[in-house]
Amino acid sequence: MRILMLTWEYPPNQVGGLARHVFHLSQALARAGVEVQVLTPAVGHAPAREERGNLRVCRSPVFFSNAPDFATWVMHGNFGLLQEGARYISSGPPPDLIHAHDWLVAYAARGLKHLSRLPLISTIHATERGRQNGLHHPGQRYINDIEWWLTYESWRVVCCSHSMEGEVQRNFGLPADKLRVVPNGVEAPPAPGAARRTRPREDFAHPQERIILHVGRLVPEKGAGYLVEALPMILAQCPDAKLIIAGTGPWSEELRHRARGLGVEAKVYLTGYVDDATLDALYRWAEVAVFPSTYEPFGIVALEAMARGTPVVVTDVGGLAEIVAHEADGLKAFPSHPRSLADQISRLLRDPALRERQRQAALLKVARQYTWDRVAALSAEVYAEVLEESRRTARRGVVQ
Repeated sequence: MRILMLTWEYPPNQVGGLARHVFHLSQALARAGVEVQVLTPAVGHAPAREERGNLRVCRSPVFFSNAPDFATWVMHGNFGLLQEGARYISSGPPPDLIHAHDWLVAYAARGLKHLSRLPLISTIHATERGRQNGLHHPGQRYINDIEWWLTYESWRVVCCSHSMEGEVQRNFGLPADKLRVVPNGVEAPPAPGAARRTRPREDFAHPQERIILHVGRLVPEKGAGYLVEALPMILAQCPDAKLIIAGTGPWSEELRHRARGLGVEAKVYLTGYVDDATLDALYRWAEVAVFPSTYEPFGIVALEAMARGTPVVVTDVGGLAEIVAHEADGLKAFPSHPRSLADQISRLLRDPALRERQRQAALLKVARQYTWDRVAALSAEVYAEVLEESRRTARRGVVQ
């Protein structure tokens, strides 16, 4: 099987979870014997082409990078994807199908579909309506329309959770039989004691301080503001707690402002970007990892914490609600509710036996349900299903 995969993000270009998803999915598919060609826009000094076994990566040029706005810049990037995709399809054995990830590659995906007459599958990782809690201006409505367009053009639409499946079906009026759910996965953590250079713990917290960790983009829907607001209530019960927020984004100054206003600035450390080795160390040092999103299609960071043995508190929303079983392998809090967050975090900090029970249960769940090899196998099932349907359609003489 040969797959042409289109994505706006691919390491080292990594903004959110999409890059990690495509990176690990493509690698797992290649290990399983699927030939995968990834097309993604060029970034920095990353090589234009990479090849490793069954996996090939092509980074295409972004034409007119001085575009006047984001939507136009995305369209210009799609010109490069379309060019390289057409070159790939025409230069050798064609792929069996095209797999597009999110609206950012919709223009190229649709063009290549009609150029090659190949079936198109799309994965919708999040929707503009969900991210913005509605559509409030023409730019957001435009993105929503492109998302609908991509789902309309797709033979199958893949979602990472049942919550996301329902959201996509409601937003775009899709028939249920067009949708499939394939969860995200999580990579295995480094082996204990693996030699990896990282910053010392003292750079983040005093030896006696107990770390509460949040990892994510610093944007409103990730809920870090509610976590900062919960901190005074946590400190009233656990005065040696220290909140570490790892990530970058436009809300960093807002979070600092809230911490100053609440008088807890000394107990909050915004790290900015941290490398993978440091992030692994932070998970290892933390007594609890907290993901208080108000909108979360899946929540891969919660899986990463669980895979590293860090007890978790999440809000009862979206994909997070499906990943974590309350009281069994994590704790849930009400969304947008600092008091509920404080109560659940304080429970874990005060109860080492509860932390250990949930840690062990979470490790077992991840190993059984959320490996990338399992995600690749489920994805391959969707591919095979679409290929069989497309062959039956071709035999009936129906134009794709």
